[in-house]
Amino acid sequence: MTKLNILFDHMRWEEKALYNACQKKRIEFSLLSAEKIFMELTSDRKPDGIGDVVVQRCVSHFRGVHATAAIESYGVPVINKHSTAETCGNKVLNTLAFKKAGIPTPRTYLSFTVESTLDALREMGYPSVLKPVVGSWGRLVSLVEDSTSATVALEHREMMFPLYQIYYAQEMVKRPPRDLRVFVIGDDVPVAIYRVNETGDWRTNTARGGRVENCPVTPEIRELAMKAAAAVGGGVFGVDMMESERGLLVHEINSTVEFKNTVPATGVDIPGMIVDYALKEAKR
Repeated sequence: MTKLNILFDHMRWEEKALYNACQKKRIEFSLLSAEKIFMELTSDRKPDGIGDVVVQRCVSHFRGVHATAAIESYGVPVINKHSTAETCGNKVLNTLAFKKAGIPTPRTYLSFTVESTLDALREMGYPSVLKPVVGSWGRLVSLVEDSTSATVALEHREMMFPLYQIYYAQEMVKRPPRDLRVFVIGDDVPVAIYRVNETGDWRTNTARGGRVENCPVTPEIRELAMKAAAAVGGGVFGVDMMESERGLLVHEINSTVEFKNTVPATGVDIPGMIVDYALKEAKR
């Protein structure tokens, strides 16, 4: 029987749901704590406790990416694979993957100093959005209305860890007060949601008070979501889209996607589908 691991560093609703899905399906599985595991990188011997396939669910992007690389070195498939997780977790690599695949995405600039970023913002036009290259839940995302507010935001970044001094600036897309999160599991697009924020915050993240509504999966949404997933290597994703004057734009793809608000709102068994997908991948 195939043995599945759920690799985690914090036990959230999603990890508990995956645990319950494994129990319900009566499969052999175990939880694998990233805070307790250690792996000898110079050995080909798989560490005790690691099974035939791993579903990687670490909150920490860096912990998850490095653990995935190590586990894959023993010949164990990980959902999602290292190259995919690394691309999805870095907005610059994400945008470049979208460009290469011809996926419509907001106009975006990369720069490395305050001065060059102000030049880029001036060329792109205000209002614009400054985002950290690595990050989630809308943290450290700044809406800049003019050069004064941009300078203040950038000066704060200059005092932070060097990673935050890689500047990623994006156009402020004219859209309804909502965005779309579309779930991709392998070759299926089982569900999509609108994230609507009525709190006055321009960010629609559910961590910022966004409300979940069911979104019909149209052929256009399905095709675009599958194209975005293929661009980063395929697997299990939350593809974030915006409705714009130019049509749907994909602005991000999440490799360790959260679904605690989606499952109750839609009734779709996302954790069960993820477990089934992982077991299928283990047999390839």
